[in-house]
Parts: sequence; structure tokens; C-alpha cells
Amino acid sequence: MTTNYPEIRRQLDARLAQLGTEIPGPTSGFARMHKKAVEDGALSGKVKEMMALAISIAVGCDGCIAYHAHDALAAGATRGELLETIGVGLLMGGGPGSIYAAHAMDAIEQFSVEGI
Repeated sequence: MTTNYPEIRRQLDARLAQLGTEIPGPTSGFARMHKKAVEDGALSGKVKEMMALAISIAVGCDGCIAYHAHDALAAGATRGELLETIGVGLLMGGGPGSIYAAHAMDAIEQFSVEGI
């Protein structure tokens, strides 16, 4: 059973847009925080997206994996960089993290096929 990460991302985009309409205060605040947190600074946006992907694996969040695998690839992360990122997520997530590490591999491969 493989999860369709591009489809998860599309579904979440629609739901998050709806939330933005219905509760604009919290969602716009979170959107601003997200934008500022991953913009280039002392660390590149690419590195920050890879950090977010590792955390997504450690906490076991498939929706987060969908977003951050996509965004890390879009920021120019290579397969080798992403594999090392998965290794860090696995380290920090232990046994349960190994399952989400496998999920992250699925996400990376699916978004790569889409040409991200």
C-alpha cells in the first residue's frame, strides 16, 4: 500500500485554503510564520525544508512529509541530500521513524516523477 503524496498535498492545499477563508486570523499568521521560517538566511531555504522533512519523519506526519518533500525538491535538494535528511529523521524518530522514513522515500519518488 503506497500513499499518494502528490494527491495528499493537493487535498491539503484545498482544505488549507478553505481554512484560510473561514479562520483567516490563525491561518494567515501561520502562513507568515512559515514563509519567514523557511526563507533564506544564515541557512538556505533548501536546508530548512530538509530540516522540516526530518522533523516530519520523527513526529510521524504524512501531510508534513508531503509538503516538505515537495518543497525540498522544489528548492533544489538532491536525492543524496534527501537520503541523508531521511537518515536524520530516522535517528530522531527511532522505530516509528523508520516507517515514516519509508513514507518519505515514497513522497520523494512520487514528486520526482511529477518533475519537481
